Amino acid sequence: MLEIFVIGYCLYFLFTIYTSFMQIGFVQKAKNLKPIILEKDKYKEAANYAIEKEKIAIISSFYSFLIFLFWINFGLSYLDSLVQIDTVLLKAVVFVNLFIIINWILGLPFELYSTFKLDKKYGFSNMTISLYVKDTIKTSFLFLFFGSIVIAAISWIINAFESWWIWGFVFIFAVIILINMLYPVIRDKMYDKFDSLKDKELEEKIENLLDQVGFKSSGVFSVDASKRDNRLNAYFGGLGSTKRVVLFDTLIEKLTHNELLAVLGHELGHFKNGDIIKNIGIMGVVMFVFFAIFGNLSDEIFLGLSLNNEAYAIITFFLIFSPILSFFLMPLISFISRHNEYAADEFGSNLQSKKDLINALLKLANENKSFPLSHPIYIFFYYSHPPLVERFKELGYDVNTSSDDALKDSIYNNANI
Repeated sequence: MLEIFVIGYCLYFLFTIYTSFMQIGFVQKAKNLKPIILEKDKYKEAANYAIEKEKIAIISSFYSFLIFLFWINFGLSYLDSLVQIDTVLLKAVVFVNLFIIINWILGLPFELYSTFKLDKKYGFSNMTISLYVKDTIKTSFLFLFFGSIVIAAISWIINAFESWWIWGFVFIFAVIILINMLYPVIRDKMYDKFDSLKDKELEEKIENLLDQVGFKSSGVFSVDASKRDNRLNAYFGGLGSTKRVVLFDTLIEKLTHNELLAVLGHELGHFKNGDIIKNIGIMGVVMFVFFAIFGNLSDEIFLGLSLNNEAYAIITFFLIFSPILSFFLMPLISFISRHNEYAADEFGSNLQSKKDLINALLKLANENKSFPLSHPIYIFFYYSHPPLVERFKELGYDVNTSSDDALKDSIYNNANI
């Protein structure tokens, strides 16, 4: 039985490598074509960034596969021999935390390279060593405190109920909903500085837009995202009474009022179309399937790993093998997501205007150096949003007939900067 999961992981590894190689080859050829959507210089730069990211992803995949082989062959059994604790809940907390911490340490070189080398090379990262250390300490504290509570709770459920996977699913699903509710509050208190908008005219326009579609929020905020990263973004955070509109300071700086409203109109399209509830429902179904599978594993699987069929082993097994199921379910989830994005684009363009949404997307693509073309198989597995070319086509914008100068004009004329 263990062999089935191992074969599944090997297939997952091979598929990720294959898609990365296909993407690299595709972008290598595409970057020499006539630039579309992006300015000429940024088109080349975005292509090079996409290629470098995939090369790192390939190396990281090989590295992760070696770590996987280490864990299943002797790493887990060796860790089990070190954690000699009789109390079931405490053993689960210690064992799982050590497993996660070791994996984090092993993956740290790739995180540091991406943050301090690759992203700085392409003008994204503003992260400093001191800020990185502060963020890491805060994240570690939150993980160790709240993560340990969740691990202990799941361990108790595993030991208390015969059909523990049903109650485990209910508990974890509730935890995820709670995290989504508290996320903007946690970000505000521990990581970012949330301020009310200094541009009162913009704030009034946003409030009117929210009222127009019946979206109730706890406020509109600007966040100092530029201290970490130069990318443009905005999001609706929280659930219920904690809902808020959050604009990156980089986005406010680069987009006009109308373009900002078009971006928010797109996000409000998700709200109006019920996409948030749909996504929660899809996440619930996927999680239920995961718990049904990992909650009915035989003793033989754990014997193959030289572990006991206990809470600590079940949770760790889940952490190791759940990425396989996630990867092969992603095409279906991404397909649904891409459909929702088209509908949100239509709603946002009708709420504001197609011109404003097109100009906003052009700026986002250029500032974020988002290469507009990808291999079909890469899109199939990884794209939760439609390719930029397809989004523009649906909005009636012909990317092939715009000259570099005309594109530049459409991006920067009348910009609120």
